[in-house]
Amino acid sequence: MSLSFWESQSFQNWDYIVVGGGIVGLSTAISLREKAPDADILLLERGLLPSGASTKNAGFACFGSLTELVEDIKILGEEGCLALVKRRWAGLQKLRQRVGDAGLGFQQNGGYELVSEAEVKYLPEIPKVNTLLKSFFGIEVFQEDTQLVQKFGFHRSMVKTVIANPLEGQLHTGSMMRSLYQIAAAKKIHVLTGCEVKRHEDLRSHVEVSAFSQGTNTDIIFKAKKLAFCTNAFASQYFPELDIKPGRGLVFVTEPMKQIPFEGTFHMDKGFYYFRNAGDRILLGGGRNLDFDKETTTDFGVNEVILAELKRLLAEVIVPGSSLKIDQQWSGIMAFGKTKEPIVKKVSDNITIGVRLGGMGVAIGTLVGEELAELAYS
Repeated sequence: MSLSFWESQSFQNWDYIVVGGGIVGLSTAISLREKAPDADILLLERGLLPSGASTKNAGFACFGSLTELVEDIKILGEEGCLALVKRRWAGLQKLRQRVGDAGLGFQQNGGYELVSEAEVKYLPEIPKVNTLLKSFFGIEVFQEDTQLVQKFGFHRSMVKTVIANPLEGQLHTGSMMRSLYQIAAAKKIHVLTGCEVKRHEDLRSHVEVSAFSQGTNTDIIFKAKKLAFCTNAFASQYFPELDIKPGRGLVFVTEPMKQIPFEGTFHMDKGFYYFRNAGDRILLGGGRNLDFDKETTTDFGVNEVILAELKRLLAEVIVPGSSLKIDQQWSGIMAFGKTKEPIVKKVSDNITIGVRLGGMGVAIGTLVGEELAELAYS
């Protein structure tokens, strides 16, 4: 099926095309509009809803737990780790400024890390990490509080102590993404969903993009001056040479509770497990470290081994003796590499890419979008 005369006149040619309708894609498009008020901007999303993890994550507004940051220092060094924390924090503040806390459903209830016998060895690192972060935040970020084990009702023999961080927050990812789409619409950014990019080519004078339309079951050719890829884990199909590995994350939410025993965001086992209150429910996810091979995939689905472990943690550690039932379960696809630093760069004169968010899309996605827009605009 070919385009009609009207379609080719109105829909084929653009100044900027952004591929990917998640946090980074929308942030890139919005930032481009702020730089180029009169530009024609098109955003293409392969699914009817964002395909990766933007509407499927746990809604943590965080920048890294103590054990995560200790491990990051081993790879990035202190300066590199601090730089990454600064970028995550800047991204969160930019997101809050752009959308507003009401539009995000944002609550700053603090963050906590459960410390098991295996993680006790990290406790002596608290002063060093606090000294590093105090240069930026101006406060002692991490504080051990053994009384929180009993206060929150965790299993006392399995949770030795708790590390508190007052700066963490939580948000409603559905509200966040809906708000971003509303902002994009208000800024006259044209969004086409159900449109998967199959081919792209930088022809120097312009870029051509071939996208498969689910609605018409055919390929459509778009042209633009500049093209920005914001497809995170799915970027490996377009740029196989990049250090990008997908990571599937399983999440579930319980049935409502009469009285939830805690409020805030919680981390376990170097961030591989995480849970929080979601209203009067408990949201719990993670566990891909139990089966890295099977979870290095872009296929959505449920790993029964991981699901069983999450259920065990809920019933034995988080709410001991509970018989809470799962109300909904789902998975999201994240992107990782040898380092947690995102990839933001030009891949040709007219094509840029902003991907590999390391499971921190909520925190760093807005900043990556802003940086990518600057690259595309320049």
